[in-house]
Amino acid sequence: MAQEPILQSFIGGRWVGQHGAQALRSALNGQTVARTHEEALDFAEAVAHAREQGLKELMSMDFQQRAQRLKALALYLTERKEQLYEISRHSGATRADSWIDIEGGAGTLFAYAGVGGRELPSGNVVHEGPAMSLGKTGRFAGSHILVPRGGIAVHINAFNFPIWGMLEKFAPSFLAGMPCIVKPATATSYITEAAVRVMHESGLLPAGSLQLIIGGTGDLLDRLQGQDVVTFTGSADTAAKLRVNPNLIRNSVPFNAEADSLNCAILAPDVTPDDEEFDLFVKEVAREMTTKAGQKCTAIRRAIVPAKHIDAVAERLQARLAKVVVGDPSVEGVKMGSLASHAQQADVAERVEALLKSSELVFGAKDGFAPRGEGVNEGAFFAPTLLRSRDPHAEGGAHDIEAFGPVSTLMAYDDLDEAVALAARGKGSLVASLITRDPQVAAKVVPAMGALHGRLHLLDRESAAESTGHGSPLPVLKHGGPGRAGGGEELGGLRAVKHYLQRTAVQGSPSMLMAVTGEYVRGAKVYETEVHPFRRYFDELQIGESLLTHRRTVTEADLVNFGCLSGDHFYMHFDELAAKDSQFGKRIAHGYFVLSAAAGLFVSPGVGPVLANYGLDTLRFINPVGIGDTIQARLTCKRKIDQGKKSPKGEPQGVVAWDVEVTNQLGELVASYDILTLVLKRA
Repeated sequence: MAQEPILQSFIGGRWVGQHGAQALRSALNGQTVARTHEEALDFAEAVAHAREQGLKELMSMDFQQRAQRLKALALYLTERKEQLYEISRHSGATRADSWIDIEGGAGTLFAYAGVGGRELPSGNVVHEGPAMSLGKTGRFAGSHILVPRGGIAVHINAFNFPIWGMLEKFAPSFLAGMPCIVKPATATSYITEAAVRVMHESGLLPAGSLQLIIGGTGDLLDRLQGQDVVTFTGSADTAAKLRVNPNLIRNSVPFNAEADSLNCAILAPDVTPDDEEFDLFVKEVAREMTTKAGQKCTAIRRAIVPAKHIDAVAERLQARLAKVVVGDPSVEGVKMGSLASHAQQADVAERVEALLKSSELVFGAKDGFAPRGEGVNEGAFFAPTLLRSRDPHAEGGAHDIEAFGPVSTLMAYDDLDEAVALAARGKGSLVASLITRDPQVAAKVVPAMGALHGRLHLLDRESAAESTGHGSPLPVLKHGGPGRAGGGEELGGLRAVKHYLQRTAVQGSPSMLMAVTGEYVRGAKVYETEVHPFRRYFDELQIGESLLTHRRTVTEADLVNFGCLSGDHFYMHFDELAAKDSQFGKRIAHGYFVLSAAAGLFVSPGVGPVLANYGLDTLRFINPVGIGDTIQARLTCKRKIDQGKKSPKGEPQGVVAWDVEVTNQLGELVASYDILTLVLKRA
């Protein structure tokens, strides 16, 4: 008989664990999949390794380089996904369930690689500008910067998504330059360990940037400092216990919790059983009950429906649930697997019994529940269970008890205000859905629900074809919620990265701010040379390198010619009488003529290292330009970003943002903007 594999922790740059301890059973047939290791871990060593080696390695890279590394990791994991699918099946997950975990996890790495590449600088300082003048003469200014915290991130994860749950926290913290110590839930830690092994074998992880704990956290939280961060996903009860750790409180260690919550879906009263939206609601509730066997922190636990339609909803949900085939996902036709563990099976059964004290059973094990597959009698299967609340306003019940499995409770309401009040009884949730045909219903309900729900999903026939669904957190949007949901935030694109950075206010002269931020600040010293900035290669350009152009006087012919060329014959440019009666008191030039004329002043027309202008940022027209006014432009190298990219010809290039100020003969600013260009590197 083959020896059961022993899971190992990865700390201090080595794999630890030779002797087996707790048996982890397959959720499909009860057989032992692996064992945790019995060796105690030295958390002092893990913390020291992260601080000394991990921080050093990560800070030797910049935001752009770490983003590129995330992309490479995502590609490597994707190429080896099948071995992870094979291991994941023991958690009772179907192929579709594991797709969320495995490819969804890799997709999150891809997403944050994109966030870093598009939105973060080449260095390790993010300037949250623009700088603000704090004095009368412009010699004293202030701004905000974001810098890596110089600490470590401890991620404590739930059992339901052992890969995605790790990677959705790892990606933004890695990008922010923070080494991670990951503690997965023990029940499915064999899947997390397999993913960490793949990542380690890639050679792409800087030493000390990712460590893995199999088993308990021991005294780890007692060793953290104020620059560190703890993130947690799991039950609200466990989150409450962890966040009051004396050391975390004493050192003001940020604690971000994403807790299971009593999410809801509301069927609006404008939807009838004959509407497409009615079936969309039924489908959404059934899908959230059966995907991952309902083991999602975002699953719909309360289905809130008009009293006049509750029987019709119940009937259609029964019909849909009756078609769900439960069993071993390797058996053809199976659409729902088991719960992740036998302990979870017992917990859900206990919670359903508690819910039945205030509800009646609409659909459950009595309705032909018979899991398919060999050995399933020893598995952790649980029947899709639909309940109906006897009194939705009563204390307890589905507003307070969560069965973390394929369980949902129907609740009836008479009007929208009552529906919103019932939703609020969940005391804060990660997500709520509103299914309606009427935009005015959405306009009324969403502001009323916003304070108690981290995400609001609006579903109708128009969005249905592309909707990712009620229960799908996305890397670009916030994941988290108030109250019972933990009060934290995860994901959210750049917002998530900022959770792992320290915001600092900086004051000084514009030249000092420019040196600190690596970005030109108006009022700072500029560098004018005999070489046009557009003739400089990316590697040669200095921040603050500038060109003050010659002048140009705007004529009536300019307005006429630009109007004919563009087709823009707006009265302010051509109607003398109407323009005289306007707030400007005269005809004025087209704003886009001013931009075009400024480009004519500062562009170097010959072939050179500037390849393309691909956009404008922060464009503002400050003062009007009239016939007879004389304009002049100043072009200054504001920011350089090395994304490690090449042109279609294979030539290395970078992104340069140029600050443009257009002034008139009085020295007044008439237009202000940034130009983004692709610029060749010298070699």
